Amino acid sequence: MNVPNFLTIVRILSIPVFVIFLLYERFFIALLIFIGAGITDGLDGWIARVFHQRTTIGEYLDPIADKLMLTTGFIVLAILGVIPSWLTVIVIARDVIILLGILMLFLTSHKVEIKPIFMGKASTVMQLVTIAWSLVTPFSMVMKSIFPAIIWVTAGLTALSGLMYIYIGTKYFNEQGG
Repeated sequence: MNVPNFLTIVRILSIPVFVIFLLYERFFIALLIFIGAGITDGLDGWIARVFHQRTTIGEYLDPIADKLMLTTGFIVLAILGVIPSWLTVIVIARDVIILLGILMLFLTSHKVEIKPIFMGKASTVMQLVTIAWSLVTPFSMVMKSIFPAIIWVTAGLTALSGLMYIYIGTKYFNEQGG
């Protein structure tokens, strides 16, 4: 167990605490936990790179921790009516489509090299912004007035990145003789 993996596990263990504070509508504390998770995400990656502590388990756990936090946040915030349910469906559907594509390539013995595209990274950033923004909106009318635009930008980027991943996966599969 090295420090980056420990930080990733702490991030995973913080998810139920994050959910509890969301359910009790303690949004400021939930925001602090969410920000803490973001800081530990950056920190574990930095430590792993700088101190040569990359591990195979860390390469799998880190993105899983990120997706668990995002997906859980979207689901709970949708249940609470803080963000629209349709946005949560778009976010989760995109991730499921990507996972199914990777699984299909793996099952058909294609070499799977996972490389995020710019649009995918941009949609993830907007998903993070959406969750953080939703936790701040109860405290600011200005933030609340901008929130619908944040939602639509997130939906657009998420859908567009999903379509781009489908295109790239289909093209790759066809080129490999699938």
